Amino acid sequence: MDLYYEVHGEGEPVVLVHSGAADVRDWAFVTPILARKYQVIVFDGRGCGQSPSPTEPANYVEDLLAILNHLQLEQATIVGHSIGGRIATDFALTYPQRVTKLVLIAPALSGFQHSEVFTRNMLDIQGAAPDVDKMIEISLNNCMYRLVLASPQREYFIDMHKFNMLKMFHWKTWESIWPQPPAIERLEQLTAPACFIIGTEDSSDLHRIADHFQVVPDIRFVEMNGVDHKPTLTHPEELSRHILEFLED
Repeated sequence: MDLYYEVHGEGEPVVLVHSGAADVRDWAFVTPILARKYQVIVFDGRGCGQSPSPTEPANYVEDLLAILNHLQLEQATIVGHSIGGRIATDFALTYPQRVTKLVLIAPALSGFQHSEVFTRNMLDIQGAAPDVDKMIEISLNNCMYRLVLASPQREYFIDMHKFNMLKMFHWKTWESIWPQPPAIERLEQLTAPACFIIGTEDSSDLHRIADHFQVVPDIRFVEMNGVDHKPTLTHPEELSRHILEFLED
């Protein structure tokens, strides 16, 4: 196993998949709460944190499978945040027998067409390369981060964001491989009980993604008031409570 991972606590396994431009620190305040009752596995996605940079198009779904196989976990609850939610959703569609429950926190979604505002923001970030400070400035000038940047975790978040954006310059490729057809066309095929958690202050794109998940046969929706795209950092106790209530239901 070439990916960096940590195991905390004992009990039924729960695997946490972090958001973009992040690493295991995304879960630093959530992990100890969940680990009181569960075995919590956190890992740095390929190209992030302490994991190696991709040398060929990354397959994040297969990387998640490799984590489960390495730890000899036949099944686990998968919790995904942002792009980690996209990975978790595609994993649950590709390997349904390996997923006991699925928790999606403001997830991205394969095949979803983002708004012009979001797309332009991504292009502006890419266009600012290799000026990392400018890239970060553009990236953080986004409504989805407004509350975390006004919180006590501001510097923690910026440091993690900058570290992982800098690391991207060492990637051999930014290409990635995803299962086909895209998940947006197959959401009604999700068989694991699912929980979709989103903040009221997250972007309109994320709320439109929530609408697509209405077709999932067994899903619960949780809306966190006064929360943006980073509840893992700003509201870890409330977020963990929602996760635990779903797992113990």
